[in-house]
Amino acid sequence: MGVPSPGLFGVIERLQGGMPWGSVLDAGTGARSAGWISFLPSLRWTGVSADPDLLAKTRAAVAHQMRAGDRLIAGNWADPALLAGEAHDTVIAEYLLGALEAYAPYFQENLFLRLRPLVRRRLYVIGLDPYVLGRPEDAAGRLVQEIGRFRDACHLLAGETPYREYPAEWVADRLAGAGLRIRFAQRFPNHYDMRWVELQIATASALIARTADAALAKALAGQAAELRRHAQLLCDQEGGLVHGHDYLIAAEPG
Repeated sequence: MGVPSPGLFGVIERLQGGMPWGSVLDAGTGARSAGWISFLPSLRWTGVSADPDLLAKTRAAVAHQMRAGDRLIAGNWADPALLAGEAHDTVIAEYLLGALEAYAPYFQENLFLRLRPLVRRRLYVIGLDPYVLGRPEDAAGRLVQEIGRFRDACHLLAGETPYREYPAEWVADRLAGAGLRIRFAQRFPNHYDMRWVELQIATASALIARTADAALAKALAGQAAELRRHAQLLCDQEGGLVHGHDYLIAAEPG
C-alpha cells in the first residue's frame, strides 16, 4: 500500500468544489481517511472496515470528532447485507481495492458493482499502481520493488495474504462496467522516504517473528537489515526513492 501525502485529499477537495459533501461513506476507513473526513462539512459520515483492530484504532483516533449521526461499522463488502438500501452523496475508496485481497479475495472484480448503488453523486478512488511487478531500470525502482516483494513474502510465510494492487486502467474499466462515468483520472508520482522504508521493514519484522523455523527467521531478519541499510544509503544519495504512482479517479453515476 502507498503512503499518500495529504495532498491527495486536497485534490479531492478541489475536485469537489462547491458540491455539497452531504452524507459521506468512507468505504475502507482508517485513522488517516477518517481523520480527514471528520473535518469535512458533511451532514454525516460512515466509515467501514473489515479489520476489527484497525476499526478500534480508528475509533480511538477520531472519537472526539464524531457527531451523533457519524458511524464506524465493522463489515465486509462481500456481505450483501452491509449498508443494504443506503445511498451516500460522496463515497471515498482509499486503497480499498488493494486491501480487499486479505478480507474478500477474488471479490475485486465485483467491488464497484457492489458500491455503485451506494453512490448518489460521486465516488473517489485512490489506488496504487502495482510496483512489485515488472523490471525497473533504475536503482530506486529496483529497491522499492525488492522491499515490496520481501514484505509480501513475509506475509505469505506468516500465513497472511498480502495486498494486491490493480492499475488505474483496470479500475477505470470496472468503474465504466458498473455504470459509473469517469470525471477525473490522474496519476501522481510516488516519492518514498525512510519513513516508508521503516514501515515496510517493521511490518516484515513483525511477521518474521511469527516464523516457526528459527534458521529461516534469522536469515530473513538479516535480509531486512540489509534492505534497510541499502535504502538508507540510496535515500541519502538521492533524497528518497522515486518509483511508481498513486492514482485518483473521480466517477459519477452514468
